[in-house]
Amino acid sequence: MKHFSTSDDIRSLFSQAMSDMYRSEVPQYGTLIDLVRDVNAATLKADPALHTRLKAAGELDRLDVERHGAIRLGTPEELSLVRRMFAVMGMLPVGYYDLTVAGIPVHSTAFRPVDDAALKKNPFRVFTSLLRLDLVEDRELAARAQHILSLREIVTDDAKELIELAEMQGGLTEGQSHKFVREALKTFRWHSEATVCADTYGTLVDAHRLIADVVSFKGPHINHLTPRTLDIDAVQAQMPARGITPKAVIEGPPRRDADILLRQTSFKALEEDVIFQGKTGSHTARFGEIEQRGVALTPAGRALYDTTLTNARAAASQADAPAYDAVLEAAFTSFPDDLDQLRRDGLAFFQYRVGSTAAYKAETVDDLVAAGALVADPQVYEDFLPVSAAGIFQSNLGADDQSNYSANTNQDAFESALGATVIDEMALYAEIQEASLTGALWALGQDHLIRTAQAA
Repeated sequence: MKHFSTSDDIRSLFSQAMSDMYRSEVPQYGTLIDLVRDVNAATLKADPALHTRLKAAGELDRLDVERHGAIRLGTPEELSLVRRMFAVMGMLPVGYYDLTVAGIPVHSTAFRPVDDAALKKNPFRVFTSLLRLDLVEDRELAARAQHILSLREIVTDDAKELIELAEMQGGLTEGQSHKFVREALKTFRWHSEATVCADTYGTLVDAHRLIADVVSFKGPHINHLTPRTLDIDAVQAQMPARGITPKAVIEGPPRRDADILLRQTSFKALEEDVIFQGKTGSHTARFGEIEQRGVALTPAGRALYDTTLTNARAAASQADAPAYDAVLEAAFTSFPDDLDQLRRDGLAFFQYRVGSTAAYKAETVDDLVAAGALVADPQVYEDFLPVSAAGIFQSNLGADDQSNYSANTNQDAFESALGATVIDEMALYAEIQEASLTGALWALGQDHLIRTAQAA
C-alpha cells in the first residue's frame, strides 16, 4: 500500500519553496521577512498576554510560516488548471472578489485551506485574479491579447501529469510530492523575456498596466509574497531604516485595540529589465507586502465595517496620509473596540475552548465566558478585502489614472471558468464557531445551552 504525503505537508513544502524562490528573485523581500520577524518578536515580548493567548489558541506556531501570494491569470483554462494544482495542496477557492468596483479589470478568489487543523498547520493563501478582456473597449486589442494568451502553457507537462496522478490515486507519495513542488514552482517564476514586442506592450500598458502584466509574459509570475505581522504600524515606521520605502497609507481599518479583518501595506513595485523580442525595456509588477490580520467579522460586523470605511474614504478623498489616518480613526470610533463586546454584539466570529471546569449549571454562554469556564478566541480573518487589494494593486502598478472600469460583477462567469463553485467564507467561520462551541459545552456538561447557542 502506498503512503501518501498529506496535502498539508505538500502545501508547506510549496510555500517554503515559493518563499525561497521569491527571496532570491526579490532581495528586498528577504529584508522584509527579517523586519517582520524582529517586530513580531518585540511585540510578543512587550505583550505577554498576547503571547499567552496566541499560544493557547494554537496560533503561535503558524505565525512565522504564514504567507499569502498573488497571481494574475489570463484565461479560463488557466484558472481551471491552477484550481486543480492548488487542490493537491489542500487549497480550495474561497470567496469571490470583484475588483472592477475599484477600476481594475479582474475578478478573483483566494485559494486556501479551509478546515481549522489545516489552517493551524500552514494557512498559505494565493489571491488569484482572472483578467476580464470582455471589459476592454478596444475589441481588436482584446482579440490580440486573447490570441497571445492562447499560445502559452503556464503549467509544465510533468506538473499536469502529477496533478492527474494525485486526482486518480488520491494523493502523492513523498517523492512525487517533491517533484510536484519543483514543477509547480515553475508556473510562478519570473521571466525577463516578454512574449510580445515593445510596441504591443506599450499598447497594452495604455489600456491598463495590469493587462500588460498578464498578457506580456510566459506565465503568471508571483507578484508578491506577504508575511504576517503583529504590529503593522511598527513595520511601516521601520521600513525606511531598512532601505525600504513604504506606500503612503496602510490599507484597511485604523490601528485598534481589537484588530479586525485585514490591514496591509507594501513597498513600491520594482522596475525590472525586460527583453521585448530583442529590444530592451522595463516592467513594474513585483513588490513586497505586509499584512496584519484581526478577527473575522460576521455579516452584521462586515456591513458595519463597509459602511464605516465608505464614509471615511468619502470624507478623506482629497486628504494626505496623516489627514486620512485621522479621518479614518475618527470614523471608527463608532465601531466597538473590545473583543468581548464584538462577541456579545454578534459582530465577530470566535472559536471556543474549555477554560476551567464549571461546577454549576450556567444560564447563558456569556455566563460561562465571564466565569472563565469557556474561552472565546477570536477567529483569524483568513481572507481578503477588495478595496484594500485594489489600493495595493493601484499603488504598485502606477494605475491610479487608469481606473476606468465600472463595477461589473459576474460571479457566474468566474465560477464557470473556475470549474467549481467558490466557497462562502462566512459559512466557514460560522461552522468553526458552532462546532467549537458545541464541543466545549458538551465537555463542560452544559449541553442544555447547545440549542440556545445554535439558535443565536
